[in-house]
Amino acid sequence: MSINNETERPVGESLRSLIAADAAELSRQLQAHQLRTFPPTAQKSIRLFTPHEAAEFIGIHEGYLRQIVAEGHGPEPLPNGRRMYSIHDIEELRTILDEGSGKNSPKYIRHRREGEKLQIISVMNFKGGSAKTTSTAHLAQYLALRGYRVLAIDLDPQASLSAMFGHQPEIDVDHNETIYAAIRYDKHRRHITEIVRSTYTPGLHIIPGNLELMEFEHETPKVLADRQQETMFFSRIGECLAEIESVYDVIVIDCPPQLGFLTLSALCAATSVLITVHPQMLDVMSMSQFLHMTSDLLNVVERAGGNTEYDWMRYLITRFEPNDGPQSQMAGFMRSIFGNRVLENAMVKSTAISDAGLTKQTLYEVDRAQFTRGTYDRALESLTLVNGEIEEMIRKTWGRK
Repeated sequence: MSINNETERPVGESLRSLIAADAAELSRQLQAHQLRTFPPTAQKSIRLFTPHEAAEFIGIHEGYLRQIVAEGHGPEPLPNGRRMYSIHDIEELRTILDEGSGKNSPKYIRHRREGEKLQIISVMNFKGGSAKTTSTAHLAQYLALRGYRVLAIDLDPQASLSAMFGHQPEIDVDHNETIYAAIRYDKHRRHITEIVRSTYTPGLHIIPGNLELMEFEHETPKVLADRQQETMFFSRIGECLAEIESVYDVIVIDCPPQLGFLTLSALCAATSVLITVHPQMLDVMSMSQFLHMTSDLLNVVERAGGNTEYDWMRYLITRFEPNDGPQSQMAGFMRSIFGNRVLENAMVKSTAISDAGLTKQTLYEVDRAQFTRGTYDRALESLTLVNGEIEEMIRKTWGRK
């Protein structure tokens, strides 16, 4: 039995044993990395914000913020005389502003009002590498920082979204603690309130994921064959979300990168759909196949009584390099086909975003001093424009100005 090199295993060993051994070793190394990066005593947190950033999140001009602070509100100045704002400072200032407005409808605490329906946004793509999870994480966190009550659901068995929000799937998420627990078919089904977790961002909760989510893909065909389900598979996520509808303003679902039962259930629960796409020919060709398959499957679901009506559907161009000629051409090609269904703003490719992801952080968490100011600010501006455009569509759906 020959050995090719020190890292390879003997030729002839079964694929199953190779994969099992590699999975075990990779899991061990990832856990070790997690402990080095975030030891048990550490807690993820959001960095402090500048006055300009704080004012933008609250929704006021920076000059007005200075006036409020001069009246005795907000944080104390740092030794250098500057003021930096924590997320808790921002929340407190929001409350003070609404209390002082004397109006019945809060302006700065942006919770849903009577008659405004819960917004459920499913973020999806068939092909990996489209920044789907990165887009989901920053959108959910941005909306929470803007004052909305947000629930993020990790529907992807790879659970990258969970890891970004501090819940390592192999360490922190046990059996029956994903959304599968609320949509499973047997006696072990749990109420959705039992699996929702808080995060280090006020106003943002999460339902984490792990490989257990694949059980829904395995069990659903059996249940369909036996015809024993009390509700169709595509209704299950929507039904359990209806039980917590009054608690949130926006729910953002990070769908798995394939068209399975989980994705179809998320699509039927959604009020809006965001499709991420990298503007390169192979990715757009893959998306073409994805759209064909999605249309065919939704046709079947629609005939079976599933919901396929949405408030809006948009394409988000991600990892965009404005100076790349072929990418700009592809972005223009998409806009010529889909028109205003392509978001006006694109998420630019940035080392700040990718480097933050290495430590499972968003740009709202990572220390901006780690990057050159221009690199960080360009990335943050891109995210703010994209997420602000999505927020505006949410508000228009509610009929707000």
